Amino acid sequence: MTDIILSGCGGAMGRAVAVRACSIDCNIVAGIDPATDLQLGYPVFQSAVTCDTKADVIVDFSHPSALNRLLELAERSGIPLVLATTGLDETQIAQVREAAKQTPIFFSFNMSLGINLMSALAKTAARILGSQFDIEIIEKHHNRKLDAPSGTALMLADAVSGEFATPPEYVHERHSKRQKRGKSEIGMHAVRGGTIVGEHELLFAGQDETLSITHAAHSREVFATGALSAARFMVGKPAGRLYDMNDLINEEAT
Repeated sequence: MTDIILSGCGGAMGRAVAVRACSIDCNIVAGIDPATDLQLGYPVFQSAVTCDTKADVIVDFSHPSALNRLLELAERSGIPLVLATTGLDETQIAQVREAAKQTPIFFSFNMSLGINLMSALAKTAARILGSQFDIEIIEKHHNRKLDAPSGTALMLADAVSGEFATPPEYVHERHSKRQKRGKSEIGMHAVRGGTIVGEHELLFAGQDETLSITHAAHSREVFATGALSAARFMVGKPAGRLYDMNDLINEEAT
């Protein structure tokens, strides 16, 4: 049984993780959430600063603003940290990479196995199609999502960009640019509406043909399952490097 401190336990993803936990041999022993009046069956701390519960792993589905306190908790307690919160900026990601030298940390823009396979397929497509095809990324999420483009869209763009000798420019909107599309671009488009859990399309548009790689999440359970799998994977892992979904997939494949 893997004992977990769940950061963001009062949110939609936190509740999805708690529901899924018992079915894959995990146990939520404490939560962290600003709303401390939650009745969840385990103690809830208002901040990571005051959390003193012993556990095997910390799983975070909260907000980027909580990052510093979570890193402090992981370093202070020696508990591995699984970061599943989206919206971290480049400075925060660099901070996470630096912290991983001293603390076991797992980070992924998306906890879905399917999305990470999509990323691998995107690299292959970019390597083969190269500059002959225009590349666009369209992502769709519910109307409560704060960040745009999504972290997953950026992950896909980075995967594609890494296959080019000269990194393409990410273009986030076109209405302010009255000009033809450049060849060295990746278009990024965000749709927000309704209760869409998460949909991503990677479009390669060439001469007289298009190739589309798509992924749709139909419930939050796919992300909860991935995060809990990451939590179990991180038990006993040493510090010194930043772990990601590829490490988990490779271990499960052996």
